[in-house]
Amino acid sequence: MKTLFPAIRDNRHFFLPVDSMHTLYVEESGNPDGLPVVFLHGGPGSGCENWHRQFFDPERYRIVLFDQRGCGRSTPHAELTNNTTWHLVADIERIRQELNIEKWVVFGGSWGSSLGLAYAQTHPERVAGLILRGIFLCRPRDIDWFYQDGASYIFPDFWQDFISPIPEAERGNLLQAYYKRLTGQNEIARMQAAKAWSIWEGRTANLSPKESTVDHFSNPFTAMSVARIEAHYFMNRAFFEPDQLLKNAYKLASIPGMIVHGRYDMICPLEQAYALHEVWPSADFAIIPDCGHAASEPGIQAALVNATEFMADQLT
Repeated sequence: MKTLFPAIRDNRHFFLPVDSMHTLYVEESGNPDGLPVVFLHGGPGSGCENWHRQFFDPERYRIVLFDQRGCGRSTPHAELTNNTTWHLVADIERIRQELNIEKWVVFGGSWGSSLGLAYAQTHPERVAGLILRGIFLCRPRDIDWFYQDGASYIFPDFWQDFISPIPEAERGNLLQAYYKRLTGQNEIARMQAAKAWSIWEGRTANLSPKESTVDHFSNPFTAMSVARIEAHYFMNRAFFEPDQLLKNAYKLASIPGMIVHGRYDMICPLEQAYALHEVWPSADFAIIPDCGHAASEPGIQAALVNATEFMADQLT
């Protein structure tokens, strides 16, 4: 089974103002003359980590990572103003232009798969290939599964901790109840809600709960941006029209694609990847046994490294 490439440092990083409020952290690593790839992190709101560079052979790829609006090292932290899917799509284009890249591979997981699809469907001429993991279609049913009725039956013990900050009278619409607290003025209630929201995600990301994943999501800085930005996006159905990512999949027909999804993904159930593949049949589709949602699962990592190697072979 393949593993991640060895850890590397970035070649350079910079801060890119994208409007009067938001400034993005952007970095490059790997081979400056290699095949360009942009990494789209999940959440929305989680930010990039150093190990995300390790999905790519640094001798073959020019690796671009950036923290999306409001998270990671981008500023202002956890800001919701001017923070929508379409702002992020425009930001990706802005970064591509800033780096003088004509076309690049787009690599995204979970929310990063949603954003990658939205970007590729908007700018197909700029996408050399798509590698997507843990497909999230952002339909109402997909959001309700994880935040109202679905995953709660698989993790009833963790679910009790998730719903504990919300009074019983408000539990009929947990997303709305959380959004109210995450955007409210009570700082203690805001942090309590942020940690409960984010820990729920961290506990359910792996087939077996992984301490390092839970620790990452329970960090107060990360929890606040993940919870606030996710609730903001999901209250607005990720700013998509109904079934938009599936209806516009025909725009991907000429783009080489690879879909990787864990069989036992409890955050984004496999049905979402299956639905995408049905409308994008030219993409390779790998269902990984004994894996959940997280990119830290060994089987998922092996499949993604295989995918980046295969993509480099095809495009260079």
